[in-house]
Amino acid sequence: MTVPYARLSAIYFAYFAFVGAFAPYFSLYLKAVGASAWEIGVLISIMQLTRVFAPNFWAWVADHHGRRIALMRASLALAALSFCGIYATRSFWGIFVVLALLAFFSSAANPLLEATTFTALRGRLERYGAIRLWGSIGFIVAVLAVGAALDRLAIDNLLWMLLGVLALTAGLSWLLPGGGDPRPAERERIWLVLRRPEVLTLLCACFLMSLSHGPLFTFFSIYLTDLGYSKTAVGVLWSLGVIAEILVFLAAPRWFTRFDPRTILIASFVCAVARFLLIGWGAGNVALVTIAQILHAATFGSYHLAALALVNAWFTGARQVRGQALYLSLSFGAGGFLGGLASGALWGAVGPAWTFSASSVAAAAGLGVLLTRKSLLPPANPSAPVRSETL
Repeated sequence: MTVPYARLSAIYFAYFAFVGAFAPYFSLYLKAVGASAWEIGVLISIMQLTRVFAPNFWAWVADHHGRRIALMRASLALAALSFCGIYATRSFWGIFVVLALLAFFSSAANPLLEATTFTALRGRLERYGAIRLWGSIGFIVAVLAVGAALDRLAIDNLLWMLLGVLALTAGLSWLLPGGGDPRPAERERIWLVLRRPEVLTLLCACFLMSLSHGPLFTFFSIYLTDLGYSKTAVGVLWSLGVIAEILVFLAAPRWFTRFDPRTILIASFVCAVARFLLIGWGAGNVALVTIAQILHAATFGSYHLAALALVNAWFTGARQVRGQALYLSLSFGAGGFLGGLASGALWGAVGPAWTFSASSVAAAAGLGVLLTRKSLLPPANPSAPVRSETL
């Protein structure tokens, strides 16, 4: 199978452009339509809750019946159709249903896209960063363009921007060639991998990392605008983090030949502890919040690449999609859901500084898991093909 670099890169660009338009600004839309801090926390976290089970459902279908690309096309089209419901309601429960449906269908795209990319690369993980960085570029373009636009336009215009980018992503999925899916895997074998101590250690640490990011994805934009930052400035600060992330993706081939995954993970968690303390207590200082956003290079960029390297080594062949789905659902799904829900409760009770301090504590707990169980994580170079049964 020839690697369709341009087409995969285009889908990553569009998919994460949607994330870049949604994540920083949809909470501002919710605030504008009268949602309380608790309601905002619930509505944003429902996206993550749905991702606890939805990716596994889609992965089960993909790994047992094949047709990954056909499933990606269908799920993205249904996600765009579901989001159209946002025009019909401003009530809490109406938005709740729309976001739940959006998350259910859109959650299929990421593990299917990741698994399709890894299959096309045939174990050449060092080349993943060159494709994935286009997702980061899409995020930056969207976050800057939407932020600048919302300084001049009413917040309701955000809905049209989101729908347009989501529809574009669905359209681009039809450019991928069909076929080439691995043969269906035996259903029970994935649990033999999942129950391994090293796999559980990684997933526990990943859960805590995503938990720590709950306040960031739910309230960071609101926090900055309340401190007097313009929406353009908010967009710039979000994009700074993603620019740093791109640099990590570009440097990944060199880093993965010099450092093992567990070293990269430990360093990433140390940076997360520092980042959330800086946001909580120094967001009013442009220099400090800039440093905090640059640390996104570690708290997502290097962390995500190291975690993916291990997941891709442990969950091989037709089990790839379910491995990706478990990683996404247990970390970004369960961790993100509880982090968003907790931030909604803490924000009004203890304030922004202590809410982000709680994020730092969660990251420190993940660091503790890695340090106490680091002997379980392999020090091998993840860019080389690794047979799952040897780990």
